[in-house]
Amino acid sequence: PRSYWPSHHQHTYTNGMTFHDEVDIDEMDWNDELKALTYQCPCGDLFAITLDELADGEDIARCPSCSLYVVVVYEPEDVKRLTQTLPIHCAAA
Repeated sequence: PRSYWPSHHQHTYTNGMTFHDEVDIDEMDWNDELKALTYQCPCGDLFAITLDELADGEDIARCPSCSLYVVVVYEPEDVKRLTQTLPIHCAAA
């Protein structure tokens, strides 16, 4: 089974960030400029998370322009597959 995060849309946590949604890693796009997986934020910017962050167990993709974040749902095998197929060089392999 994939990682799971309770679906409490728009739940605010103590750090001031607001949970927006769960996003499957396969729904995210590779952004070569940012060297990160991205997903469209309602504010118009992009949630972003690097493969190295995912490989380290991080699952929160933040938007740099607002307080929203998404939880990325993935398995370690997904990160390995992406590091082998994307045209990038990172330590996540």
